[in-house]
Amino acid sequence: MIDVLIVDDNPIVRAAIRIYLDGDDDIQVVGEASDGRTALSAVQRLRPAVTLLDHRMPIADGLSVISRLAEQTAVVVITSDSGADVIAGMLRGGARGYLVHGEFDPPELLRAVRSVAAGSGWLSPAVASVTISVLRDHAVEERAAADRTDQTRRNRAAYGLTAREVEVLELIGEGYSNAAIGRRLTITEKTVKNHLNHVFTKLGVTNRTEAAIRWMGSR
Repeated sequence: MIDVLIVDDNPIVRAAIRIYLDGDDDIQVVGEASDGRTALSAVQRLRPAVTLLDHRMPIADGLSVISRLAEQTAVVVITSDSGADVIAGMLRGGARGYLVHGEFDPPELLRAVRSVAAGSGWLSPAVASVTISVLRDHAVEERAAADRTDQTRRNRAAYGLTAREVEVLELIGEGYSNAAIGRRLTITEKTVKNHLNHVFTKLGVTNRTEAAIRWMGSR
């Protein structure tokens, strides 16, 4: 028997879902909750195998409690929200399934409950397409970020700065004075000035401002 908790602020929606589930011999609804905070308490008390979770609710919405719920129960999000940000947030939070109101029928709901209870996942076709798009965009962003990081390393390596000179430059960029840099790095102000002189030579600049601008521009 698969124990299920229904979490939705709309009592009509809860009643409809309960009717769908009560018609199956292998599934029983053990409780209901109308907001995220109540859902957390209900999950701890009832220990359902599967929790059907809405997103938009008062007091605490689904996104704010998904990660804590997912630690104790398999979560299937059932909501009218089909936006990429909400879908991505719920899946990152630990949801194993995601269904959109108006885009699934009772048999699919039952299949989703059984699937996540067995340790698998379930995404409706529309949600799956959005998820793939989000993942693709995320992968592109990660590659771009990695390329920028590699370029930054190459730019900075070209200057031949030591690790200590980099630390000094970073602090200059944050607005620290020579004396303050010395205190942060536990070195004398004279040593800071010596590092700066080396930095000026390597960067081909003559003052702190030019050094900071050139350095930040290599990021």
